[in-house]
Amino acid sequence: MLTNLKNIFKVHDLRNKILFTLAMIGLYRLGAHIPVPGIDTGALASLQQEAERGGILSFLSLFSGGALTQFAVFALGIMPYITSSIIMQILGVVIPKLEEWQNQGAVGQRKITQWTRYVTIGIAILQSTGLAYLFNSGGGGLTGSSVNLIPNFDVPHVLLIVLTLTTGTALLMWLGELMTQRGIGNGMSLLIFASVVSTLPGQLAQIKAAGGWTAVTLFVAGFTMILVAIVFVEQGQRRIPVQFAKRVVGRRMYGGQSTYIPLKVNQSGVIPIIFASSVLYLPQLLTFVLPSDGWGASVQTFVDDNIVRPNAPLHLLVFGLLIIGFAYFYTAITFDPVKQADTLRKQGGFIPGIRPGPQTERYLAKILSRITLPGALFIASVALIPSFVLTTYLPGSSGQNVSFSGITILIAVGVALETMKQVDSQLMMRNYEGFLK
Repeated sequence: MLTNLKNIFKVHDLRNKILFTLAMIGLYRLGAHIPVPGIDTGALASLQQEAERGGILSFLSLFSGGALTQFAVFALGIMPYITSSIIMQILGVVIPKLEEWQNQGAVGQRKITQWTRYVTIGIAILQSTGLAYLFNSGGGGLTGSSVNLIPNFDVPHVLLIVLTLTTGTALLMWLGELMTQRGIGNGMSLLIFASVVSTLPGQLAQIKAAGGWTAVTLFVAGFTMILVAIVFVEQGQRRIPVQFAKRVVGRRMYGGQSTYIPLKVNQSGVIPIIFASSVLYLPQLLTFVLPSDGWGASVQTFVDDNIVRPNAPLHLLVFGLLIIGFAYFYTAITFDPVKQADTLRKQGGFIPGIRPGPQTERYLAKILSRITLPGALFIASVALIPSFVLTTYLPGSSGQNVSFSGITILIAVGVALETMKQVDSQLMMRNYEGFLK
């Protein structure tokens, strides 16, 4: 292992890429602690205390690496870009022009990327405006307290906050693309990785305060077991064999080789958890606009006790079903059996024992459906089990906040594996021994 680490820094190009990536991550973490002008910095401590109690504020803070509770320049994080990318993927299924761009290769991808940037800026403007209004006079539906971050709530101050937050998102988007081009790994994924990993020390401190070093030891042991399981599932794939027919062109024979279509067990990654968490917190947001007494108070109590509380049976059931449903939905968007079968037919390929055309489509759809279920059940378990265990056996640990540990591990392991694969390929290309065996 030490020899392999030395090999990384022996390669001049690879060393520069890694150092550049680390520098960009450091710049991102710096921006996550610089507060937006025009806010009351003295009220930030109260906002952070509200986030530690869990709820939607804790969920949003996770993907900004704590920048939201600092109301920093990068408070929105990279989530507007992720949301924009998902929207463009979904629209690519229903809008013929986007589907045409997807089939144009690099030229079409540049057009899609440009429109993704435009949509990202639009989403950032909407989200920053919403945050400015929500955090004025009590934080609205996010905190439910009297935290007032914007003492001078007028048009110039709101415009300044919206401009700063939107500019921060645009800068993060540029940093992510720059890291992808000049660094190692996917820049956007690494920014999310840095955000979620930065919350781990705070979660450990919270567990230690609730259960002491014994709880921390048990948590680390469980963390390690989940990490090993995630690596095993993330690397798991079903390989569909593909045979290409031989053809003679002039005096030469082409084709005849064998390959395979790799179908990952967890095809959708962490996206179903993000979708499910967003949908699950909608009832909590809606309860803040209801009357504070009478039937409104009853509805709010029911939502807090059964929907928001991590170890509530209804929460576990609804959250798990949403994750499984979104896993199938997102997998159907990212992998189209009809398009894959048509591509194989055009290239002269076929699956042994399966006729090209409709039979290949049905075969791929059947295999994809069968392997998606265990992958969806696994990510649902990763999201639910840590929150249930922590809130049941460590009631003082604010399990709503620590419940995102499973999401943190899933994101961290997935990004780390992809980045290590790129480092490994760079080493192997230069005749060095890689990390992955």
